Amino acid sequence: MARDASIALVGSDSLLGREIRDIIATSEPEIDLRLLAADAEQPGKLTRVGDEPTFVAGLEPENLVGVRAVFLAGSAESSRKALELAGDSVPVIDLTYAADEDPEARLRAPLVESEAEDDGERAAGNLHVIAHPAAIAVALFLRRLHVQDPIRRSVIQILAPASERGAAAVQELQQQTISLLSFKAVPRAIFDTQLGFNLLARYGEEAPVPLEDAELRIEHHLATLLDLPGDGEGAPMPSLRLIQAPVFHGYSISAWVEFEANPGIEALESSLASGSIDVRGAGFEPPTNVGQAGQGGITVGAIVPDRNVAEACWFWIVADNLRLAAENAVAVAKGIL
Repeated sequence: MARDASIALVGSDSLLGREIRDIIATSEPEIDLRLLAADAEQPGKLTRVGDEPTFVAGLEPENLVGVRAVFLAGSAESSRKALELAGDSVPVIDLTYAADEDPEARLRAPLVESEAEDDGERAAGNLHVIAHPAAIAVALFLRRLHVQDPIRRSVIQILAPASERGAAAVQELQQQTISLLSFKAVPRAIFDTQLGFNLLARYGEEAPVPLEDAELRIEHHLATLLDLPGDGEGAPMPSLRLIQAPVFHGYSISAWVEFEANPGIEALESSLASGSIDVRGAGFEPPTNVGQAGQGGITVGAIVPDRNVAEACWFWIVADNLRLAAENAVAVAKGIL
């Protein structure tokens, strides 16, 4: 079957790249995904997109000819090279934050934009940075709540998975777990400290990227997403804390929300439910990051009143970080096509 459009994917073998490939394999309309080598990938390698065999081409100018857009899902180095090659002529969808500080970049989160009165300006331009998946999850949750039941203040604690740092971080957590059970020294290249069987408020001093950098990016992206046009005044910015958890995939988020007037659990469950938010009522088991694997949007459950603050409630939120980022990136691509 002839396909409708061609998009290049730089970093097709990364965790995010594989997620994009999985989504596009079942996408409608069909998209011709051109895989470009990044990092340790070898040009000429045979792989698959869905059931179709596909070759990985080199990250060279001739392989960007004719593409409608480029996904960046590899390393910072491959993203910088791809940005240089694409120039101003090819739209770029950046999942690596390589272009996060570029003044021409637009922060994108179509799942959140669909809930806002977006005027289309965000879709303009050729440089689209996908918002951090934790910021997308929290923005979806707070915006949806605030429309029906105005929020006075909130506190959000985010438990981050190793996969947010890529395949190397997942492998390090796995190796740390095995080493600890075998009473051996643990590898520390990514976290520079023990993550296995542990919770981290910060990484070791020699970690290549501090945990605080991710926390600041989430805050920045969340502030932008909460400020998108909508019904009335936007939800207030929450107090936020990021903790590195010893889990491989999926965000778990504990949220404390104080309302102007607490509407009650049933009303909150009803107002939260939407196409991107699955709500688990009191009669169901609370959602888990493992159960959310491969699912889009977010799931909210374990909603309980605060026993000490009458107008406040606790919420438990889970999201597949890779799927959430990838589904927003593919939605941006479809808007370009």
